Amino acid sequence: MHCLSRRRSRIMKQAFLLLLAFFLFSSRASAFDLSSRGGFGFWFNGEGGAAAVPATSREYRALQAWKRAIMEDPSAILSSWVGPDVCSYGGVVCSQDPEGISPFPVVAGIDLNHGGLRGALVDDLSLLTHLSFLHLNSNRFSGTVPDSFRELLYLVELDLSNNQFSGGFPIPTLHIPGLLYLDLRFNSFSGEVPDELFVKELDAIFLNNNQFGGQIPMNLWASPASVITLANNNFSGSIPASFGYMGSGLREVLLLNNKLTGCVPEGIGFLADIEVLDVSFNSLAGHVPSSMSCLSDLEVLNVAHNMLSGELPELVCDLRSLLNLTVSYNFFTGFSRDCDGLFFRNVGFDFSGNCIPERNMQRPPIECMGIPRGGLSCLRIPSAKETACSGAASVGQSGRWMPGMPFTSPIPFPPRP
Repeated sequence: MHCLSRRRSRIMKQAFLLLLAFFLFSSRASAFDLSSRGGFGFWFNGEGGAAAVPATSREYRALQAWKRAIMEDPSAILSSWVGPDVCSYGGVVCSQDPEGISPFPVVAGIDLNHGGLRGALVDDLSLLTHLSFLHLNSNRFSGTVPDSFRELLYLVELDLSNNQFSGGFPIPTLHIPGLLYLDLRFNSFSGEVPDELFVKELDAIFLNNNQFGGQIPMNLWASPASVITLANNNFSGSIPASFGYMGSGLREVLLLNNKLTGCVPEGIGFLADIEVLDVSFNSLAGHVPSSMSCLSDLEVLNVAHNMLSGELPELVCDLRSLLNLTVSYNFFTGFSRDCDGLFFRNVGFDFSGNCIPERNMQRPPIECMGIPRGGLSCLRIPSAKETACSGAASVGQSGRWMPGMPFTSPIPFPPRP
């Protein structure tokens, strides 16, 4: 009976979220109403197919407590936040109770994007027990995420980007059970990112343009997310090299403008679905791994402004989906005719600022005489021709790594400081 009850609750929640998603992406500006046919109804800013009905006192108390914590409202968005009918409040989206318990509409979402609001989040927001999305992009909220947010069981999207939040990584977000979309971009969060972030069932992780630092957790590639952006922070150390538990749906990884060192790991070639990979503006060295030839869906590859050297693998230039390849400002010494052919395929190819003989816009010869960290030894698969791109794991009788098996470095990783 308990299992059936949990399954029913999960199905009701999924149905509610599907209807809510339809509402959010509908081409109609006004809300829709299915209540006349016995289904769900939605109210946005008080508009809907049914008469406005007061919400629960808990929701009223939550929004009024938050309103008191907002010090500036230059667009007068909160001028409508008066009285018990919270479904008439600006930026508030209501729906019928997805659990069918309350006869009154419940607060299903809040969208205050681009409001210029200055204030803080409050513990009372956890009283909005049916909140599915909270969009606060481009305001001036500060402080951090209240611990009570872990009680928001329905919350799927949390967008706090482009605000003034600070402090360490907001741990309460890791305990929001249904969260799929986490956007913390353009704030002042700092410190290390917890390992738990990359085992949480998130589809999108946006942490760029903060002050996060330390090493990137070694379980980065275990994340089920399709998009991970860690750009414009202070991450240091190596790109995680362990791909033994790699997620299969990762499509976009942005690690640019950090303080990363070491090699581009060989196992990156096993990110079978990757479309955008940007590791530019770091201090990576060694050669580009030939396993990148496995990235058949890769459209954008940017390794510019590093200390990479050697010849650019011709198999990288042969990638069928490639639209833009940027290798500028490294210490590459050459590339094959296949790379020359990129211009005829209308593929953007920037190789300026390298050490390639008889090519224009290269480094002065004196800069190419001593390649920084040119003697760096990277653990590599012996030959590009042996690299299997099928992703099928195989282990020989000796137990050694063989082509096609997820690659995990046998070198022990140093402990995180």
